[in-house]
Amino acid sequence: MKKLAINGGKPLIDYTLAPFSRIDNDEIKSVIEVMQTGLLSGFVGAPGKDFHGGKNILKLESNFCNMFSVPYAISVNSATSGLYAAMGAIGLSPGDEVIVPPYTMSATALAPLIYGGIPVFADIEEDHFCLDIESVRKQITKKTKAIIVVNLGGHPAKLKELAKLAKKSDIYLIEDNAQAPLAKEFGKFTGTIGDIGVFSLNRHKHIQSGEGGMCLTNNEQLAQRLSMIRNHGENLVDHLKIDNIENLIGFNYRMTEIEAAISICQLEKSEKIISERQSYAEQLVDGLSSLPGIFTPTTRDNCEHVYYSFMMRFSEDIVGITREKFCMALNAEGVPINQGYIKPLYLLPLFQRRIAIGNKGYPFNMTERTYEKGLCPVAERMYEREEMGFGICGFELSHKDVQNIIDAFHKVYNDLQGI
Repeated sequence: MKKLAINGGKPLIDYTLAPFSRIDNDEIKSVIEVMQTGLLSGFVGAPGKDFHGGKNILKLESNFCNMFSVPYAISVNSATSGLYAAMGAIGLSPGDEVIVPPYTMSATALAPLIYGGIPVFADIEEDHFCLDIESVRKQITKKTKAIIVVNLGGHPAKLKELAKLAKKSDIYLIEDNAQAPLAKEFGKFTGTIGDIGVFSLNRHKHIQSGEGGMCLTNNEQLAQRLSMIRNHGENLVDHLKIDNIENLIGFNYRMTEIEAAISICQLEKSEKIISERQSYAEQLVDGLSSLPGIFTPTTRDNCEHVYYSFMMRFSEDIVGITREKFCMALNAEGVPINQGYIKPLYLLPLFQRRIAIGNKGYPFNMTERTYEKGLCPVAERMYEREEMGFGICGFELSHKDVQNIIDAFHKVYNDLQGI
């Protein structure tokens, strides 16, 4: 048995995994073409054809519509901006409640605050880490305006059931689909099942242009409101003879022509990129499934997983050591494994101190909702003891790299007493 690296042995992976990138000559050529025009943005925040952006923006939005079979796509400068715009588009008002997951990137849960909405946390499933529909159901009140659901790690949440619940409750369903482009539930793409789906083009994602995002919707009115919030919409109210002007104070959430040109190329490669990640994930599942107490990702029936992250559960009782010790040993072997993904968001200082907008407690002073520890026990358990993950979309990989990761797991597992 080889000596563990944590005890001074040679790391099984003695090289650094390169950051993931699919930027090549196609993107470079497209950027040069934009640069040569001298028009790096086609937007104008006033009535006219340029209100909707330049040539590459319009092409990218059209390509998203075609790929995902939706009538409307509105580009934005980040998925965070897309979530903020979605909250405005649905008419969120101060004091309205929005049900959100605690186990996700912070922007998801903070989006309601921009319009004075109240984030209400529902717990997650312990197998796929997405919103637990029964926990969501318990949180719905007369004040509920929407649910923001995250297709976390690339796996679809129970979107069909959540959409049915939202419709029955006369509330909106917003999909944070930043980690799950081309994932499917019952044959439908995630990001197209809710009222608005928000995609990310951030450098960490499958499809990347540095920064950027996209909002998809089947609703013409929501599409118009999204486009106005994106680009100083207050300037178009008279021009378009819009009666309902709530939340049409616009922002500058506009994507540049350079980002759009890169994204056009990236979107064309997306199926191949995701197929690669799925292949690596399948190899990891096959290689790790024999290790008792390490529960590799599963895919729910009628779903397709696109593996932004390879999220596992770790049983300290079965393995016999703590997750922290196991992950420290893996890290020493050269495996960039992370623990707990993210602290439940309601434990952030802004929720604990109830300070967000200004210094007088707004909008928390409009609600009796509290954010004490223990609010979402499954999310807390995953963070504190059980979840560990490998950022499968974060690195350039080969099947040899993946096999080395598998071998490192086995090396550590076979010498637990040495940790």
